[in-house]
Amino acid sequence: PPLPQAAEGSVPLVIDHRLRQVPAGGLLYHPARLAVGIGCERGAGAEEIGGLIDETLAGAGLAPGAVALIATIDIKADEAGIAAAAAARGLPVRVFPAARLAEETPRLATPSDYVRATVGVAGVAEAAALAAAGPAGELIVAKRKSPRATCAVALAPAPIIAGDVGRAPGMLYVVGIGPGRPDWRTPEVDRMVAEATDLVGYGLYLDLLGPAAAGKRRHGYELGEEERRVAAALDLAAEGRSVALVCSGDAGIYAMAALVYELIERGEDLGEPRPGWAHVPVQVSPGISALQAAAARAGAPLGHDFCTISLSDLMTPFTVIERRIRAAAAGDFVVAFYNPVSRRRRHQLARAREILIEARGGATPVILARNLGRPDETVTITDLDGLAVDAVDMLTLVMVGARGSRRLELGQGSRVYTPRGYGSRGEDSFADAGFGRTGSGEAVA
Repeated sequence: PPLPQAAEGSVPLVIDHRLRQVPAGGLLYHPARLAVGIGCERGAGAEEIGGLIDETLAGAGLAPGAVALIATIDIKADEAGIAAAAAARGLPVRVFPAARLAEETPRLATPSDYVRATVGVAGVAEAAALAAAGPAGELIVAKRKSPRATCAVALAPAPIIAGDVGRAPGMLYVVGIGPGRPDWRTPEVDRMVAEATDLVGYGLYLDLLGPAAAGKRRHGYELGEEERRVAAALDLAAEGRSVALVCSGDAGIYAMAALVYELIERGEDLGEPRPGWAHVPVQVSPGISALQAAAARAGAPLGHDFCTISLSDLMTPFTVIERRIRAAAAGDFVVAFYNPVSRRRRHQLARAREILIEARGGATPVILARNLGRPDETVTITDLDGLAVDAVDMLTLVMVGARGSRRLELGQGSRVYTPRGYGSRGEDSFADAGFGRTGSGEAVA
């Protein structure tokens, strides 16, 4: 509402962190002097934590508008319930290491030996509130409990500036930016990149962000430095920064999302322990994969069952890869081959071609999609007989149709589609691939 105005006279102004009635014709100002400390069990819900905060404030006659922040221990930085409860109330979360909270032990009203044995400090809620309120702050609401959470409130002598106490919980966004075109990025990815203070990724992928990367701290890495870039992203997030780990395509398909969780589980970088990684909040956002982009450009080759296989033998022996190719051939899947060749690695694609010709015939449609969504994009439609390994490079996705995949010549050029149902492929095509049928028409292995 607009401020009351008068040509003469005074306006009553009440400044208080407690709940008060607004004076008639006057103003009530709640300075942000309250720090709410929270402790909780792993997985405590936002509804329970938020309810405890509201009940604690109301029970003590404290104004929600006077709360500056939610404070907790750093091992709770990734606690979704705390983050959601704080966000619902428009409050920032600040976290403190156990060593800092331990300094508040003499000022705790309800120290607990059990909590000390569990997390290394005698109380999380009270200690976090006091740490946020500063050395001149005082505990005005001792620890209150719900079944899975605790809450305490401390009062600072002056308004609290959240950015000056503790640190932010940090955030690691693992984003797939698609092939690179801005209009192929999802709004969620754009939001995450906008919120990030730091961008980590292969240098080309950071360049593809264009203006979206402006003003961000860039941490670019070369191909082959995947573990280094993921470790750097986790380190930055563990320091309290908001980090976007940028991947092409979809972050969860042959990209960095899996490596993030692998390093978190491993908990070390080059033999050096990284316990803080386990408490970094991680959000993975999908992107348009090369598989999807190639399919859209070529028609509708993924109209029925399909699979992806990486032909790179850096992480997987080719004997294993070959078994997977044979299984895909026997199952009559459309197959998308990622990492089909490199400068020194050429024979894997040639061997895959041999296996699939044996299973499907040389006329099976093949799509070669290179640099999708970029200015030098090319999409070539050929067949297994015409597939030449020398026509493929590291930037090419190779997609091989199933037995029933069809090639059409239209005014727009060649298109490939795979019918949605087995019936349209002939009575025997599915059985020929090594499967039978029940009397009800269900496929059985």
